[in-house]
Amino acid sequence: MSEPLILAIPSKGRLKEQAEDWLADCGLPPRAAGGERGYAARLDGLEGIEVRLVSASEIAGALFSGEVHLGVTGEDLLRELADDLGDRILLMQALGFGRADLVVAAPKSWIDVTTMADVDEVAHLFLARTGKRLRVATKYLTQTRAFFARHGIIDYRIVESGGATEGAPAAGAAELITDITTSGATLEANGLKVLADGLILSSQAQLAASLGAQWDAARMGAARRLLRILEARARARRTATLTWPAEADAAARAAVERQVVAGATARPFGLLVAGDDVFDATTALADAGVGPVTVANPTYVFEAASEVTEELARRLLLQN
Repeated sequence: MSEPLILAIPSKGRLKEQAEDWLADCGLPPRAAGGERGYAARLDGLEGIEVRLVSASEIAGALFSGEVHLGVTGEDLLRELADDLGDRILLMQALGFGRADLVVAAPKSWIDVTTMADVDEVAHLFLARTGKRLRVATKYLTQTRAFFARHGIIDYRIVESGGATEGAPAAGAAELITDITTSGATLEANGLKVLADGLILSSQAQLAASLGAQWDAARMGAARRLLRILEARARARRTATLTWPAEADAAARAAVERQVVAGATARPFGLLVAGDDVFDATTALADAGVGPVTVANPTYVFEAASEVTEELARRLLLQN
């Protein structure tokens, strides 16, 4: 019997709840192995897949080291581990939860500092006046360095934060910070403001694949089955099915052709359209005298091929 495909999902907090809800919505609820507090699970209806419950930061590391094949974790955590993310990890699907922004924030009292260009100017003046470089407190060293480099800022130094980063300026430990924020309320409470062009990364949870894990035909087959279901469910959330009586099909033909040109998919006595296009499509059908038109939301929409799965297979072939 071959070794299983290993899928890692967060083991605690809101991200754990969201990841489990997402899998359950896809028809694959995780079932704990060894009791509710266990750190291993399985997916109902799919064989050959072992689910491991690990902290989000450990999942990022496990994907880079190849300890797991697939994992759900924050994009911010993945991008922090290496500049060459694309050489080590393939981002398979943005999941729409776990959203947070990595930003540059300065004290509100710095009235004239609103952009990264202002930071560059202040950093030059600070160095000239004090002989020291501007301090930036952060837990996100890799992304901070890359972002400051893109803006041509060199007169600064990073102070690695081991606690509440937003408190560093008030404590005199740093002049600026880069940190994750969801609502901005914590920054506001600490007298900080986000710079107008200070968005480093708009992050969310990602389903990612490790290019360094041990893959074989059985594991790739398990990944294909899993990914087809996850993609089909994601596709279904974005689409709607329009149907009409068979006797109205001739009248609908011209309207259907226009919708297909716009990206819809024709079906017998119906259309599969993007959710945002439902009203435009039904209006076009009504103008053609077609009705009644029924709108329904599909549970899954399976395509013949999965582009992201084929990309994974291609990348793994190149790696071997």
